[in-house]
Amino acid sequence: MNIQSKLAVTYITLLSIGVVVISSYAILSIRSFLLEEAIQKFENDAHTFATSFEGPGQDQNLFSEAKFVSDLTGYNVAVFDSLGKQLIAYPDTGFMDASEFLNDEVRTELIANDKPVIINKEELENLVAFERIQNNETAARYLRISQPKDELYAAEASIRHLIYGAMVGSILVVFIVSFYFARYLAKPITQLKKAALDISKGNLDREIHLKRSDEFGTLADSLNQMAGTLKSDNEKLKELNEKQNQFFADITHEVRNPLHTISGSLEMIELEDLSKEDKVKYHQQAKRQINRITRLFEEIKTLQKYDFDQNFVEKKEFDLKQIIDGLIEIHKPVAVEKGINITVDSDLSSYVFGDADKIEQVIENLLSNAIKYTNEGQIAISLKEHKNAVTVSVKDTGIGIAREHLDRLFDRFYRTDKARSRDKGGTGLGLAVVKRILKAHESEVIVASEVGVGSTFSFTLSTHPR
Repeated sequence: MNIQSKLAVTYITLLSIGVVVISSYAILSIRSFLLEEAIQKFENDAHTFATSFEGPGQDQNLFSEAKFVSDLTGYNVAVFDSLGKQLIAYPDTGFMDASEFLNDEVRTELIANDKPVIINKEELENLVAFERIQNNETAARYLRISQPKDELYAAEASIRHLIYGAMVGSILVVFIVSFYFARYLAKPITQLKKAALDISKGNLDREIHLKRSDEFGTLADSLNQMAGTLKSDNEKLKELNEKQNQFFADITHEVRNPLHTISGSLEMIELEDLSKEDKVKYHQQAKRQINRITRLFEEIKTLQKYDFDQNFVEKKEFDLKQIIDGLIEIHKPVAVEKGINITVDSDLSSYVFGDADKIEQVIENLLSNAIKYTNEGQIAISLKEHKNAVTVSVKDTGIGIAREHLDRLFDRFYRTDKARSRDKGGTGLGLAVVKRILKAHESEVIVASEVGVGSTFSFTLSTHPR
């Protein structure tokens, strides 16, 4: 049984029970009300008609009076003397039940209470009332009126039939309304179920259109948002997986080349007739490739720390100028050999706040790249002070970078000229490391470059803790 059928059956059952209970209660209430009203009227009639028998008159007038009362009201009328003997009865129905006759108990109660006595027993078919007749010159002392109970409930029967008809009609309406109401409630549930199943099967483009402001509408919006989030996450996972596959492919490629070079160098060194000078050359070549692999894995380690280590940088105050001077001393022999002049332009106190080792790694990468891709000319390192910050710039007169490469320049293993980059011993991770370190310092690297003119890399460091 589907949800719509269950809801329909539930509503029909509950509402039908409610209609039946209310109708039954109404019938019982009306029956009780009519009986109470009838008894009250019966009591009043008994007193009124007993009064009509009072006053002067002859015995033969009792029959006429009783007939008049019976014809007027439809009651069965009887008159008794002081001893309880029936004098007249109209119409003479021949009552056989003892309750229909005046007995000592009834007479005693009439005398004591001075009000009509009503006899209403379940086993009796009639409602009976006795009342005293006072100030009468005849033998008549007590009046009895009676009426079949069915006549009392005649109005109740008509009302009951109306209620039964209304109850049946109400149940039919309940059937119809419950069906449509169940359909109204079940429709969004069914839509949400189908959408959830589609989403679970990977159909993340599935969208639910429910123009409702209730909980179903909120749930539909939540499912749409969830599908959108899952789709976005799925695309990110795909992109991450592609990048990861590319990353491992790049590592394999980056390691394979130097390993081939190392293998070839070792084979050449093992040759018996190889000169001493060539052995030294191949030994140095193998050593350079080993250093290249070492740098590659060190840079991978740095990137991994950035991704997973919350304490990737440990900031403290340090002298930026001192680090720059030290790096220039290290790289100066290579620069002089290529005819490159390295200058430092600083007009400030060069103390900044950051991780000295990581910033040294940044500047070392930028400086070595500048030397690597500058054939001749100069490299200018400048420090410019701003409000609570220092901007570091490394400007060269090298080959420059084409505009189409700038957007991907800091991607891992991305090279503008793969063949030339590998020839120069690059790992393809240097600028990616630079970007991650500066991002950890809440800074970014800015590039301005023109092919054949040179490039400028700059970044900003704070002079106070953030």
